[in-house]
Amino acid sequence: MYSKPKTQCNSAQPRDWSIEQLPGLSPQERANLRGLGITTTGQLLQNASTPQLRQVLANQLQIKTQYVNKWFALADLARIPGIGCQYCGLLLHAGVCSVTQLAQTPAHKVHQQILRLQVAMMQRRDLCPHVEEVTAWIKQARELA
Repeated sequence: MYSKPKTQCNSAQPRDWSIEQLPGLSPQERANLRGLGITTTGQLLQNASTPQLRQVLANQLQIKTQYVNKWFALADLARIPGIGCQYCGLLLHAGVCSVTQLAQTPAHKVHQQILRLQVAMMQRRDLCPHVEEVTAWIKQARELA
């Protein structure tokens, strides 16, 4: 399990994670990606950078394209240093599907969506990142977009 870094990441340099850390993939799906030479989120983004490439990858893996689209969205969001693999799934489930979308969405709206999701799914408000953290994510997303 990924633990939050002890130092705050202020740089907007995109992050590249091991495919093992990306949430939502089964061990078999990870093994299948590794079999195609895809071992990092950066490689996944390169190999699935267009809808056509995502279709090709889905065909190679013999899975539905929607799964590859989801993995692509998770890997895209994970590029943001403050989000990484820890929060990319949360953002995706809260309705944020890309770095570009996050960069264009007001912080209070993203925070509200995440809070609503946390309360609905976990019945806990305390797990929601603070609005200042969400604001930092959006700033980083704008620098990457």
